[in-house]
Amino acid sequence: MNTDKKMFGMVLCALFVAIIVIMAFTPLGYIPLVVINATIIHIPVILGSLFCGPKKGAFLGFVFGFTSFIKNTFMPATLSAFVFSPVLAMDVAGTAGVFKSIFICFVPRVLVGVVPYFVYILVRKALESEKRTVWGTVLNGMICLFFYVGIYAFLGKIASMGAGIRIVAAVAVSVAVFVFIELAFIRKNAQMIPFVYAAISGALVNTLLVMGGIFVLYKDAYAAALSIEAGAVLGVISGIISFNGVIEAIVGAVIVYAVGLVLMKISPIGAQTEK
Repeated sequence: MNTDKKMFGMVLCALFVAIIVIMAFTPLGYIPLVVINATIIHIPVILGSLFCGPKKGAFLGFVFGFTSFIKNTFMPATLSAFVFSPVLAMDVAGTAGVFKSIFICFVPRVLVGVVPYFVYILVRKALESEKRTVWGTVLNGMICLFFYVGIYAFLGKIASMGAGIRIVAAVAVSVAVFVFIELAFIRKNAQMIPFVYAAISGALVNTLLVMGGIFVLYKDAYAAALSIEAGAVLGVISGIISFNGVIEAIVGAVIVYAVGLVLMKISPIGAQTEK
């Protein structure tokens, strides 16, 4: 059985590496959602964390960061590509720029392969405790609040509608999600909740650390690249986090849950978090 575990882990990790590379250099790494292309390259990293363990998850995160480095160095698509490329950063911020870009390009991506593993464990333990019902309702409520923020921002981008209509629509969707998750929880399908939280945590770690790192380390250079005032950078970054970040986390939660259930069935050991 130990041999089967190691072999399955190695094969699955190699498969995730291939998927990350393919996603990074083709349009397959993005899902078009009318007004944005939601990045899903972090999803194999999250799944690798859950099914291969945090060490292999960290390695997959490094691969994710390395593809970002290669792409932004040799195929830069924007003037702000230097934030992910230590090579290009030399011309912008000198030697210090090398270390700044290494941090932004690699550290958040490595943590995407580590944090979801422990979030999954903590949430699952909470749902297995004596206060299972309370924890389940609280966690479900948090998920739905997260959905509310994402839907509200998304509707504001795709249609010209008043804040009141957006609030009503976002609340309706969030309530529907809450009811669905509660029913799944009552039916003891509680596997959904740990998977969803693991996915959301991984996506937010990537978005918050990357955009936060850009603001802290490259505020003025980023403003110059976007041709905006330095004082406007915070607003731009906040908009990216509250819109792109939330939408990508929601998309990631759906995919991680769906793929995770399939992998649980075909894996000879289940998720590494089952240890």
